[in-house]
Amino acid sequence: MLSLRLPQLFDIHQVPKVFREDGIMSGYRHPRSSALDCILSSFQMTNETVNIWTHFLPTWYFLWRFSMLCTSLDFLTDSYTWPLLVYMLLICLYPFTSSCAHTFSSMSAEARHICYFFDYGALSLYSLGCAITYGSYAMPDCWVNSWLHQHFVTIGVANSLFCTSMSCYSRFVELQFPHKSKILRTAAFIVPFLFDSFPLFYRLLSCCWGSCSPSEALASHSYHLLFAFLTCFLFASHLPERLAPGRFDYIGPIRVLLLQDVQIDGRVLDKGHEPVVDVFNDEPLLRFSLPAALHEEMHFFRLCPSWLEKD
Repeated sequence: MLSLRLPQLFDIHQVPKVFREDGIMSGYRHPRSSALDCILSSFQMTNETVNIWTHFLPTWYFLWRFSMLCTSLDFLTDSYTWPLLVYMLLICLYPFTSSCAHTFSSMSAEARHICYFFDYGALSLYSLGCAITYGSYAMPDCWVNSWLHQHFVTIGVANSLFCTSMSCYSRFVELQFPHKSKILRTAAFIVPFLFDSFPLFYRLLSCCWGSCSPSEALASHSYHLLFAFLTCFLFASHLPERLAPGRFDYIGPIRVLLLQDVQIDGRVLDKGHEPVVDVFNDEPLLRFSLPAALHEEMHFFRLCPSWLEKD
């Protein structure tokens, strides 16, 4: 009978800096995981499990909604529905890409950067889908055929390229300038969002000023903007894990003991022993050279042969 063993998890001090997250102290996967280990890890409680499933499951929800729309709308011949078609394709692509990025990001330092490059690219395409959809369906009447309306999608394309370039570049300076990297990455996500949402902001403000009557669509847009701002705040602030490091490594106040009394190759690893992974040459990136994490020399101590054979 085929027997699969769940991969070993590690503490923050046992993995290279490029794999570490602020406030997350445990639940890290092996930095040289195989593709099978990455897939298996999605079925155990790691610090990426929630990220994986909260992107993977919505993918199927959006696919189901897309299939329902296909039965009621003529996407092939009705040009009015084409912006919605583009949006639905991208809203299915983005969470699936992000789920894959979180799943396979622990295969190596190189794989981690590549995975998140794809993640940023998918997010940029989603923002472009928003620009196409809002420009077609949510543009205020007084803006129709204006200069902004005519160039809305073009500017959306430029914003998507900007978002991808800036967010990818932020990974190259992450080790040397972590705060600068965070600012660049956050700005790369905020700028396209703010631009795409201009029509929504205008409609909401018009209703606040009494120029329009509330509608179900505006209520949905309000919830969308509220959760978008909340997401941005949590991403930039690293709350709540920043306030209580180690208490939110998985989800909620759950803490799994990883280092104390862990049996590895017949020995018990605790605070008095050497770390399983010792990282050298963990130097920051300079200019546009490859991330320093790609050149790290990783030394594994007292590991059984099955660990050393990972490639």
